[in-house]
Amino acid sequence: MPSDIDRSAPVLALHTRLIDARLEDLWRLHAEIDAWPSWQADIASAHLDGPFAAGSAFTWTTSGLTIAAEIWDVVPQQRTLWGGPANGIVGMHSWRFTPVGDGAVQVHTEESWSGAPVDADVAHMQELLDVSLESWLDHLDRAARTL
Repeated sequence: MPSDIDRSAPVLALHTRLIDARLEDLWRLHAEIDAWPSWQADIASAHLDGPFAAGSAFTWTTSGLTIAAEIWDVVPQQRTLWGGPANGIVGMHSWRFTPVGDGAVQVHTEESWSGAPVDADVAHMQELLDVSLESWLDHLDRAARTL
């Protein structure tokens, strides 16, 4: 199983957000994959087969694209790594959660994309991934503040 995203991939997105929320709440939102569509407007469906743990698989649909992913690593309330192929794109996605000060958490997400569709239009794919991760962080921030 991979231990990191593909740092040699043609598309890499790295985004960090300081979110004023409890780590437990952020982690729950992150780890309860089946509930993603309830707070993440960009996700139409999501289903985890098994526990939120290394070796489990999940499928989710975003922007009309259904992704079959495998969880490769979970350190509860600290880090996750998952990924998988979708329409010729291999995505690898890492999340890190670091408590900062009193009641805030630094959320750091990194994702790599590789594959023929990415190679065909690197600049556009980079833009899509950057927008997607910023949107995900926006939704996570908003959802955590409503808890």
